[in-house]
Amino acid sequence: MHQVPFDLSSTDVLNSIGEVIILADKEYKIIWMNIKAKEILGTIAPYYGLSSSDDFIGLNMDYFHNKPDHQRRVMGRLEGGHRARINIKDKVIADIVITPIRKEQGFMVMLMDVTSKVEEDKRKERLIKDLSVPILNIWDRTIALTLIGSLEIDRGEHIITTVLEECVNNGVRFVMVSLRGITTFDDSVRYNLTKLYDCLNLIGVECVIVGINPELAMNIQELNHIPTFKDAHAGLKYIISFENNN
Repeated sequence: MHQVPFDLSSTDVLNSIGEVIILADKEYKIIWMNIKAKEILGTIAPYYGLSSSDDFIGLNMDYFHNKPDHQRRVMGRLEGGHRARINIKDKVIADIVITPIRKEQGFMVMLMDVTSKVEEDKRKERLIKDLSVPILNIWDRTIALTLIGSLEIDRGEHIITTVLEECVNNGVRFVMVSLRGITTFDDSVRYNLTKLYDCLNLIGVECVIVGINPELAMNIQELNHIPTFKDAHAGLKYIISFENNN
């Protein structure tokens, strides 16, 4: 039975916190954990060959590191707190915050934003998709987006859905699509642009394409039904003129 050197009169407070809290002594041995820690570590225990969260008590924190000497150096130099993003057995991702408790000669370890690796990958994928549709408000009821790189069918579907939602939710009247960042104008680009134009047309939104360089102009003949312009300035002039005449 490990004796806890900390004054734990405030354990009720630590248990009420919705984050994983672990206490370690000055030798880096785990001596206590709050209720949330028991819950989370219970799911992690099998990754370390342990049967339950109770098995963590008494373990040295070296047990969990590939390079324990490095971790000891980091913790030995701590003056304030140390924060890092950790990957647990390629199964769980979490933010770890280690704070020295000088008076008690120990450490408080917090794990925050604990999530599975699968969920973390999904979250990153959603972020990448969101960043892949950089929508800007450039004029009254007018948005613009610059397409960069390639435009595969899957990415095109995501862009079309995002643009349609933006138009419906915010009363958009014009969409300016810049192709200046497109590396290759192939069938997938042609398909996605045509589909975007047709979908916008169905909800009463005008679509124009800008950023047409000479190389693209040689391959864009199939899009003659969509207003196209050399640059954004010319496209915006068209939109303002169209708006003033209607």
